[in-house]
Order: sequence, then C-alpha cells, then structure tokens
Amino acid sequence: MSITADKLLDATGLACPMPIVKTKKEIENMTSGQIIEIHATDKGAKNDFAAWVKASGHKILADEDDNGLLKFWIEKA
Repeated sequence: MSITADKLLDATGLACPMPIVKTKKEIENMTSGQIIEIHATDKGAKNDFAAWVKASGHKILADEDDNGLLKFWIEKA
C-alpha cells in the first residue's frame, strides 16, 4: 500500500470496541484531510470501522489483511 499516513495507531491485541475508541480519540486531534493508519488484530474491526466511518463521515481509503494484521487507512472528514 502506498498511502502516506499522518499518524499511525497500533491497536493490535485490543478487542472491540477499543480500536474504534482509540481511533476516535486520535482523529479528534487531526485536521480535515489528514490520514490515520490503524493496525488491528480484532477480526470484527473491518465491520466496526465500516460502520463507524459511515456514521462519522470519515472515509476508509484502503484496508488490507496482512496475515491477520488488519490495516486501515482512514481520512478525516
């Protein structure tokens, strides 16, 4: 993936809803258009992030599963 993130959040080992909670906290301190890259291992994270960005207005630019390490790139609204 060749997206340059402004911030990296390591949410590996955290169970739902903590990856979303931590992302929400981090994204509040970012400016519109900035990108956060999140690493998570919770299998539910993909659906959680999809629902969260729909509700919050942010945008998932990309996501990938790197042998169980889920990576998300989210652009702040």
